[in-house]
Amino acid sequence: MINAKDLERYPNRQKALAIIEAGLLAINTKEVVRSSVILQGDVLKIKDLEISLKDYKRIKVIGFGKASSDAALALEEVLGSKISGGVIIDIKSSETKYIKSLIGDHPHPSMKNVLATEKVVEEVKGSTEDDLVLVIVSGGGSALFCWPEEECNQGETLYTSFLKVGGTIEELNIVRKHLSLIKGGGLAKMLYPARVVGLIFCDVPGGNAEEVASGPTAKDTTTIEDAKQILDKYGFADFKLNETPKEDEYFKNVSNVSLVSNADALDAMANKAKELGFEPKILSPKIYDLPEIAVKNFKNILTKGSAILGGGEIKLVVEGKGGSGGRCVQVALEALEHLEEGETFAAIASDGIDNSDTAGAVVDEETLKVVKELNLDTKDYLERRDSYEFFKKTGNLVFTGPTGANVSDLMLWIKE
Repeated sequence: MINAKDLERYPNRQKALAIIEAGLLAINTKEVVRSSVILQGDVLKIKDLEISLKDYKRIKVIGFGKASSDAALALEEVLGSKISGGVIIDIKSSETKYIKSLIGDHPHPSMKNVLATEKVVEEVKGSTEDDLVLVIVSGGGSALFCWPEEECNQGETLYTSFLKVGGTIEELNIVRKHLSLIKGGGLAKMLYPARVVGLIFCDVPGGNAEEVASGPTAKDTTTIEDAKQILDKYGFADFKLNETPKEDEYFKNVSNVSLVSNADALDAMANKAKELGFEPKILSPKIYDLPEIAVKNFKNILTKGSAILGGGEIKLVVEGKGGSGGRCVQVALEALEHLEEGETFAAIASDGIDNSDTAGAVVDEETLKVVKELNLDTKDYLERRDSYEFFKKTGNLVFTGPTGANVSDLMLWIKE
């Protein structure tokens, strides 16, 4: 962590950050690829999947999302000049040799994303059964990978609208699939009849890999009617929908392999917590609650000597203009209201970007002392959704920089 020395002034805080760090190390994208994708002679092993490269004339790599840059670099380490081309879209550039690296905007889709996605579409056009296409699918892909332009424009309106009503990520992705020609299996249809392997870096709470980036290589089980019902539920109108591919033929040559999820991070965190003398308990890998509900659920099972772990995404409703910060700092501020002696809470965005330059925050008894000294009104900052500014004043923000990974948010509550 970039500012570890500033934060680790107190023993309990050191322990909490060590547990979080263990989770981040377990989901390091390059290491995940190196351990999961192995070339032995002419056989490519991707976890339990084995592919004979002798069966294909070309190997292409395409990808999108916040793990795609690091994953592409690692794939080039494995395959080298066997890669005949490809395109990736990330929020950062990558010095890849065989794969073209493009930058897009996140979380709000833009014309830059459309133009980058168009390059991917051009790359996959004319794919044949002689092609092996490795598709890096990672969190952030729903915004970064959007096509045609109409989808991007509608996607921006949809995202902004959902923030105001507190709709679930599942609902958001169902509608996204039906605005697009590439999501919900649309990419698999474009790639047919090529051999396609989706390398899934799962950011969806609970590990549902087929929902990552709105499932471009996975057959969609929802329908246009499902999308319409969601739009009607929230009173949204003027969205142009289309049906996703339902023909089995387009998916017969597709394998989707989950390489990593927040379960891997939580297991590593649990092991580290045990090593430090705590009794680890995993609350859930698929948290999607309002901050106050999430905090209550943590506290309900917190006991002396325990470390309660959780993964997912905090649900935020932003009506009107909000303040600064994201889900992690907001739930940390809520937790601060309920901290007792010997307790420490931390919430970290696994991609290192909590809607700002910070990854999240860590709070403890020392934070409460600073709040009192500065005479800060915690409830006021909570109501204004201005948690970043609050923790900037108290010195509790955690900075990691972009991690190149994304498996949703990681949360921890310990009690000595």
